[in-house]
Amino acid sequence: MTITATSVDNKSIVNNAISLDTIPLSNVEVTRDSYKGKIDPDWCPGCGDFGVLTAMQKALSELDKQPHEVITISGIGCSSNLPGFINTYGMHTLHGRALAVATGMKMANHEMTVMVTGGDGDGFGIGGNHLMHTMRRNVDLTYIVMDNQIYGLTTGQTSPTSRLGMQTKSTPEGNIENPINPIPLAMVGGATFVARAFSGQQAHLVDILKQAIVHKGFSIVDVFSPCVTYNKDNTYKWFKSRVRKLEDENHDPTDFHAALDKGYEWGDEIPIGLFWKKDLPALHDLEPILHEGGPLAYRPLGISKSQSESLMAEMM
Repeated sequence: MTITATSVDNKSIVNNAISLDTIPLSNVEVTRDSYKGKIDPDWCPGCGDFGVLTAMQKALSELDKQPHEVITISGIGCSSNLPGFINTYGMHTLHGRALAVATGMKMANHEMTVMVTGGDGDGFGIGGNHLMHTMRRNVDLTYIVMDNQIYGLTTGQTSPTSRLGMQTKSTPEGNIENPINPIPLAMVGGATFVARAFSGQQAHLVDILKQAIVHKGFSIVDVFSPCVTYNKDNTYKWFKSRVRKLEDENHDPTDFHAALDKGYEWGDEIPIGLFWKKDLPALHDLEPILHEGGPLAYRPLGISKSQSESLMAEMM
C-alpha cells in the first residue's frame, strides 16, 4: 500500500506495530510554506522570534525534511510558544523541562528530527540542570535558545543572561549578578555543536541552523533575539553594530581552546557563527537496545489491541 505523508498517524503505527521502513511514503515537495503553522504568531511586532521561526522553516525545507519527520518541543515563555506556529509535530511542555521531554522523544524514535525551542530564562535558569545533563549525554537534539537577555513573558525581569548593571523591573537599581555565558558553558558541558547567531541576519542564521540540524549529537544555537518591548539595551541596532561572523575570520571550530577564547569575547565586537564542533557518538548510538529492530515507537507493544487503545485513550 502507499500512504501519503499526511495520512500517517502515530496511533495507527503504535496499534498495528507498523515500521515506517515498510511504508513507501509519497514524495511531497517541501517548501517554507510546508512549515507554516495553522496559528499566526502572537509575539510583539518586531520581536526577534519572528526571524527565528522563519529561519527554522527555511532551514528545514532547504534540508528537504518532511514535516511529519520533525517534532518541535518547548518549555514556557514567549519563545516557547513556537511549536504552535510551525507545522511539525509539537509539544509545549513544562518550564525548563523541554530538554528532558525531548530526550525521551529522541530515545523513543531516534529517526525523528527533534528541535527544541525556548528562551534564556527557560534554558539557562529554570532548565539549567537539564541542559547540563543533555549536553554531557550528547543527545541528538537541536536546541535553539532565543536569547533576549530578559524575561519577556513576565514583563521584564532580569534573566540569567542579563548584563551586569542592567536596570529592569526586578533590578531598578541595576543588576548585581554576573550573566551566564552560554558558549563556554556549552563547550565545557559536552555539547558537540556550539554556535551563536543573530535573528537580524537571516541568511547566516539559516545556514547555522542547517548545520546544527544535520549534526549528529547535541547542537545548541544561542540566537540573539531582541525583545523590543522590555529590553531597551540589547536592541537590533546594538547587536548590528557589534556582531562579527567567525566565518570571516577563518576560525577553526575544531580548535577547542581557540573556540573557548572566542566564546569569552564580548564588547564592541561580539562573534557569531560556529564556535565548536566535534564528532562523537550520540546517546541513541550508544544504547544497545536500539541497535536492532528500529525505533522503539514502531516495535510491537507486547499487549493486546484493546489494551493499547485503552492506554492511548487515557493519554489523549
